[in-house]
Amino acid sequence: MKKKLRFIRGFSEKLVESVRSVLPIVVIVLLLSGTLLHREISGYMLLSFLTGAVMLIVGSAFFTLGADVSMMPMGEEVGAHLVRSRKVWLIVLMCFVIGCIITIAEPDLKVLAEQVPIVETQVLIYAVAAGIGLFLALSFLRILFQIGLSYILMFFYALIFILILSPLIPNDFVAIAFDSGGVTTGPITVPFIMALGLGLASLRGDKTSQEDSFGLVALCSVGPILTVLLLGIFSGTDGVTASGQTAPVYTGIAELLGAFAHAIPEYALEVATALLPILVFFVIYQFAALHLPKLQLMRIAVGLIYTALGLTIFLAGVNVGFMPMGYAIGEKLGESTFSWILVPLGALIGYFIVAAEPAVHVLKEQVEDITDGGISARTMGIALAVGVAVSAGVSLLRVLTGLPLLYILLPCYAVALVISFFVPPIYTSVSFDSGGVASGPMTATFLLPLAQGACAAVGGNPLTEGFGVVAMVAMTPLLTIQTLGLIAKLRSRTKPVPHELELVEGEIMEFTVGWDD
Repeated sequence: MKKKLRFIRGFSEKLVESVRSVLPIVVIVLLLSGTLLHREISGYMLLSFLTGAVMLIVGSAFFTLGADVSMMPMGEEVGAHLVRSRKVWLIVLMCFVIGCIITIAEPDLKVLAEQVPIVETQVLIYAVAAGIGLFLALSFLRILFQIGLSYILMFFYALIFILILSPLIPNDFVAIAFDSGGVTTGPITVPFIMALGLGLASLRGDKTSQEDSFGLVALCSVGPILTVLLLGIFSGTDGVTASGQTAPVYTGIAELLGAFAHAIPEYALEVATALLPILVFFVIYQFAALHLPKLQLMRIAVGLIYTALGLTIFLAGVNVGFMPMGYAIGEKLGESTFSWILVPLGALIGYFIVAAEPAVHVLKEQVEDITDGGISARTMGIALAVGVAVSAGVSLLRVLTGLPLLYILLPCYAVALVISFFVPPIYTSVSFDSGGVASGPMTATFLLPLAQGACAAVGGNPLTEGFGVVAMVAMTPLLTIQTLGLIAKLRSRTKPVPHELELVEGEIMEFTVGWDD
């Protein structure tokens, strides 16, 4: 009975989180369908979208509950064992392996990879997974040897932009590479990486070790950008002029239900293939080192079933019902005489998707705890929501005008990296982590298809203009959060010293003079 109550309580909490994430998008779509697009969106398509939204909510709830019950305990147990071993080579190797396998199971990456027409889905997923694994290992070495995050970020982003500006990298891969860096830090990767970071930081145990545990998500976002850019050297675009996406037309309920019925077993097989490496790795580690009790293993097994079930429902709902609506709305509004409305619409969606993102709430609370209220959850939430709203609006403006993505990313990253040398290190770590967390499931499943549809309507290049939305959403927190840090630092310099503190400092000076004498 207690187990059932625990499951109901846990599932209901995850369900509420999922509803908060999806509901704003549903309301916006219903308003558009009843007003500006009331003749453009068919009843069957709207029904397909609502069915997909329900599946997304239920699937996301099962998936996140399963991740909490299985993925997180697996990560914590493995991380704790690695810390106890104190073997640097073993930790580096396991960080690489863990980074790879958790990325393969990341739903946001799967959604993005299926929208990329120039690279096979699995090839892109494995390239991104390798990038996460390499940079998760690098992140541990940074914590261990106390290397400043700003210096590492400056080096790798300089390398990225040098590659982009060279003739080696096809321009069509730039937006896809930056989008890949944003979507990989999703509902599985972020909690796992942050928990692992806290465990690895405990190896040092000094005053700044907890602050250094932030920044893992930031570095792990860099890895996929580099690996996808390098993938571009060996891949061609083959003259792709369209995204390959279309808005399906249903002629009846049977056809609509058939689409969902066909998708569920297809995605179930893909999910099983994605989760199998995680299961094999954990089983080997269990017999070799962990030796967890049977009861805990059964709990993890049940959690993996929840994860697989949730991920299957999530992907089927997203791909059949949710994403096509985003594409259709972008296409219809892009063709209309009031296409400009895409800009405020993008800003509105951007504001709500980050305000309702569960991973953002987790990060805000962790940051407030670590900084002892120095960065309040409320202030950080406002800064993130406003920043993402602006970036989402600018992303749609870029689609309509054809403005190159580098014209925005290059100066913004340059400013963010320069600021990082003038703000307290915690603000830099948190800002770059926030960039990865802000680009959550709703960005890849609705905002990106919206941009793709608008791009198709205005005749833009789907590779250079249709992609890049996730990159923009992930970039703005770097500026907004570090600006908060700059303001806090300036205020601390101009803040008058309290009378009590002046007395204490005077007493210390008198004591010091007496000791010298």
